[in-house]
Amino acid sequence: MVRVKICGITSMEDALNACEAGADAIGFVFYERSPRYIDPERARKIVAKLPPFLSVTGVFVDEEVERVKEIAGLVPLDTLQFHGEEPPDYCTLFKERTIKAFGVREGFLEDLQRYRVSAFLLDTYHRDLKGGTGRGFDWREAVKAKVYGRIILAGGLDPDNVEEAVRMVRPFGVDVSTGVEISPGRKDRGKMIDFVRRAKGVVYEGSKEIA
Repeated sequence: MVRVKICGITSMEDALNACEAGADAIGFVFYERSPRYIDPERARKIVAKLPPFLSVTGVFVDEEVERVKEIAGLVPLDTLQFHGEEPPDYCTLFKERTIKAFGVREGFLEDLQRYRVSAFLLDTYHRDLKGGTGRGFDWREAVKAKVYGRIILAGGLDPDNVEEAVRMVRPFGVDVSTGVEISPGRKDRGKMIDFVRRAKGVVYEGSKEIA
């Protein structure tokens, strides 16, 4: 069964609603230029109220190593997700599990081979935006990328298309932010419930899909 992360959480209410919806993980964005940025101290207070078995991911963009470590310990974080131009060696400097995000464009498959991380997150490429574009890409590229490691599918996913995406790509996980929002950083409870239900409604036994 596919794992689901709801990213760009900025409030206690949205975090608890994501958990109740059945998400496996939530994500906090610690990139100050993002409309979904959250102060680490605020994120810490949210995590302190979360139930067990919910994984917490921190999203960073070209952040200094020591600052990442500081935030990871304060919040605390289970997984670190890097959305910038972080080189392969950078991703090996942390004790937490790491995810490296890539915008899907020409040549990105060659870049994947250089990294040793827990998973790759594939998003829609945009020259000026680091995630959260709300736009999709050709999912066939994600299928090709699976030979290099676990794939987390992002970019333009919403309750209406996530089921099709999971069936086609069979990714390790899916990541949603814009597709379940009322406005940047504010989630819609009903959309989160619907997204998780539809994503996890596609179940596989071996290589055979179960309706």
